[in-house]
Amino acid sequence: MIELRSASLADAGELARIHAGVWRHTYRDLAPEAAIRLLNEDRRRAFWVTLLQDPGPDTALIVATWDGAVAGFALGGPSTEAAFGGRPEVKYLYVDRAHARQGIGRRLLTALGAELFARGATGIGLGVVVGNDPAIAFYKAMGGRLHGRYVDPGPIWRSENLLYVWDDPACLLGRDAEAG
Repeated sequence: MIELRSASLADAGELARIHAGVWRHTYRDLAPEAAIRLLNEDRRRAFWVTLLQDPGPDTALIVATWDGAVAGFALGGPSTEAAFGGRPEVKYLYVDRAHARQGIGRRLLTALGAELFARGATGIGLGVVVGNDPAIAFYKAMGGRLHGRYVDPGPIWRSENLLYVWDDPACLLGRDAEAG
C-alpha cells in the first residue's frame, strides 16, 4: 500500500539511503568516479538534515511509504537555472530500487506537481541528465515536453541536462487518474 505524506526530520536517514543508493546506481556509467565516491550516504544525510530543519516556504517535499517504510521522495521548489523560465523545479524524484515499477514515481510526480500548481505555479520543470534513458522515457510517458538543455554545475560534477516541462496542469495531473 502506497501512502504519501510530508517529510519530517525523522526521515533524513532513509532519504539519504535512497538518494545515495539510487543516484550511484543510476549514474554509475554517466558520472565521473569522483562524484560517485563523494556523493555518498553521509553527504546526502547532512544535506537532508539541513533541508528538513528549515525547508523554507517555497519547498515541497513529499515522501512515499510502502507498508510504512519510506520507498521514495520528491522535492520541488524554486529553480536557480535560467532555462526553467521561472518555473519551479522538480529537484529530486527518487524511488528505492526495491520498490521500482510499482507506480510510486508516478504518484510522487503527480502529487508534487499538484502541490506546486496549487501554490500558483503556471508550469513546472525537471532536469534530467543526458543518457539517463529510463528517466527520460518516464518523463515523456508522464506528459513532459522537452523544452531545452542546460548544464548543471552541481557540487562536484557538471552534467549536461535535458529540461522537461509541464505547463498544463491537466497534462501531468491527469496521469494519476489514468492509472486508476
